[in-house]
Amino acid sequence: MKNPRIFFILALVAALIILTCPIQADTGTQGGVIYQTSFATNPQWTTNNPSWDYWDKANETYHFRIEPSTQNSAYSPAIKYGSGSFNLQYDVTLDQVDTGATFRLGFSGTDMDFNKGPNVVTEFTNAKYGQIMVLHVVTQSAKQVEVSSDTSSYKGPSVKYEVNTTYHVEADYNADTNVVTETVTNKATGEQLWSYYISIPDPLKGMNRIYIGSVGDYGTMNIYARGWIDNVVLTAPVPATLTTPPTQITTPLPTYSVRPTTKATTAAVLTPIPTTTRKSPSSGMIAIAALGIVGTCTVVLTMRKKR
Repeated sequence: MKNPRIFFILALVAALIILTCPIQADTGTQGGVIYQTSFATNPQWTTNNPSWDYWDKANETYHFRIEPSTQNSAYSPAIKYGSGSFNLQYDVTLDQVDTGATFRLGFSGTDMDFNKGPNVVTEFTNAKYGQIMVLHVVTQSAKQVEVSSDTSSYKGPSVKYEVNTTYHVEADYNADTNVVTETVTNKATGEQLWSYYISIPDPLKGMNRIYIGSVGDYGTMNIYARGWIDNVVLTAPVPATLTTPPTQITTPLPTYSVRPTTKATTAAVLTPIPTTTRKSPSSGMIAIAALGIVGTCTVVLTMRKKR
């Protein structure tokens, strides 16, 4: 009875190999939602001024009151982000922005200082050019790049926000091109208020929290930016299934003329390009190999039995 028992064990091993092939092929998937909160429940943000910055349970939002030179801040729990493209979105309603005051929400490291990197900061300020929006980026090497919605900054028409209006803000970082884009939309109407981009000299990496506050702002005190934020979401692109690039360039071509290929252009448009992951061995090939082993063992065992 030894031979049938050995055959049964080998068949069982082959079946396990076949069943685990799809599992192996699915491992390594990254991307998707990194952090999100709708403030329907306590988001467990940390603040050094709980009387001004706090979870508004009744309205399911997060209330803030930012004053220069106080270094007040409120920030999310630690976020697992290393590097690569990301998209940060949130809603904000401002009911007070005094002259000289600024609301800032950023994605940064532990410093949360808008003058220190790495940092991507979206701002609603009320200063020299009135109530304008600002995109401010600082790299790890302390290189700062900034653009505002005033015509003196980006050469387009000046665009101003209004208080007591809810805006949807989106900051998008493309790691392949090193471009950060901010888009501000009227939440109620869906109308785009302003959108612009800046190119940065170094890749962004090492950010680990979303924050609001006035760290690094040493302006006049007793002026305030007050309001609420909601629906904070940070995502990273999910890697697409990559296919083998066309190989026409490296193989002999027919004698007839070929138009300039557009396939490379099509592939370049697929941004952001995710980090290529090693593919698992084909499940079909492993299954065939496993069945071949079983068959070989069966023949050998049969021959031994005949002897």
